[in-house]
Amino acid sequence: MAVLVDTNVLVDVAVRDPAWLQWSRSRLLAAARGGPILINPVIYAEFSYRYDNIDEVDMLLPIHEFRREAIPWVASFAAGLAFRKYRQAGGARDRILPDFLIGAHAAIRGYTILTRDPKGYRSYFPTVDLISPETHP
Repeated sequence: MAVLVDTNVLVDVAVRDPAWLQWSRSRLLAAARGGPILINPVIYAEFSYRYDNIDEVDMLLPIHEFRREAIPWVASFAAGLAFRKYRQAGGARDRILPDFLIGAHAAIRGYTILTRDPKGYRSYFPTVDLISPETHP
């Protein structure tokens, strides 16, 4: 099973978050044992803004462990549709890139998302399987 890893899980491990490190690390390792783990350009960008050097980011997210995949155009369109529903329901303008592009990418490709923040994915991409604290304590 291919798993798209949400940025929050990667950050938990990289910064050794005291509240989430154990959960995020164990779920990441379990996902890696079950199949490929993936990141996309949005996840890479969200993660990398904390660092000054691309080599440091690539060391923390080695390509042999985190398969990189572009976001399909059809997923970008699906993200726009989901964002329209979100805005019509009164949502703020600032959420399209991270949450909607990651969710649509997973939905279009049939990937599971590993995240500790499942609310938006569950609401706007209900067909996507999630690995979250609620589903995998």
